[in-house]
Amino acid sequence: MSFVITGSVAYDYLMRYPGLYRDHILPDQLDKISLSFLMDSMRKERGGVAANIAYTMKLLGADPIVFATVGEDFGDYRRWMEENGLRTDHIVAIPGEFTASFFVGSDQEQNQIAIFYTGAMAYARDYSLDAVGLGDSQVVLISPNDPQAMLRYAQECRQLGIPYAYDPSQQIARLSGEDLAASIPGATFLLCNEYELGMIRSKTGWTLDDLRSQVNVLVNTLGKDGSVIYSDGVEFMIPSAKVDRTIDPTGAGDAYRGGLFAAMLAGLPWDVAGRVGAMCGAYALEHPGTTSHHFTVDEMAERYAENFGAEPRLAKLAE
Repeated sequence: MSFVITGSVAYDYLMRYPGLYRDHILPDQLDKISLSFLMDSMRKERGGVAANIAYTMKLLGADPIVFATVGEDFGDYRRWMEENGLRTDHIVAIPGEFTASFFVGSDQEQNQIAIFYTGAMAYARDYSLDAVGLGDSQVVLISPNDPQAMLRYAQECRQLGIPYAYDPSQQIARLSGEDLAASIPGATFLLCNEYELGMIRSKTGWTLDDLRSQVNVLVNTLGKDGSVIYSDGVEFMIPSAKVDRTIDPTGAGDAYRGGLFAAMLAGLPWDVAGRVGAMCGAYALEHPGTTSHHFTVDEMAERYAENFGAEPRLAKLAE
């Protein structure tokens, strides 16, 4: 099955703040907030939502296509992707631009403050699925990207009859209620965390039932409390997996999505797919950056059994 991931491919600058953000936020002065935090460490990593999801899917035996725009500085990243078996034939380099960059600082409670520079990602709106030979894709995941590109891909998928998963997450702040109301209906899957779900409901005026009626499957991640998957009138409560120690929360949600969709492509039911996603999120939490975790299908299955009980059907991931 051709599974296409549209979205950001970026360099991540991950910083650590040795205190708590909440100690320095004055609730009665939010209208004139002005803060600067001195970080005590920084790492440059390869990231971007599309590449992050693709990396974890590849660990589980899937072969997703990443469709994204990058800058002239992408050479080392491209080599890394190819060395890890990730396809780069639909990644478009934009002359004279930098690859998108994500700057994020995490405090001692894993709260994050982030800034994203769009760079070459802004050109994604100029490329269509059909024009680059992906008009016959079987599933398209529309993850955070240039907002206009996300709206374009949702419309194009509906026109071409391609099932699509819509994952607006970080771009909800840039998408209006009208944008969300135009791009969510007709999606096969909608993915968001608890806060993002609240933002979608606030911007569209929809109730939870309204939202569930617009899509076939709604995936709501809840951090340490696991996730909820709504499908065909059934609610699957997915517990979180045990984490040995949390090193970095960045990319855990992307790893969850990678595990979820790899399991779905393997034909596993939603309760199992959600637990595979939870396992992958735990691996990401235990490693710095978004693509430094690594495991085999057998290793994941063994750890899955320790968390949720043995599941023989996980063997389908290796087929």
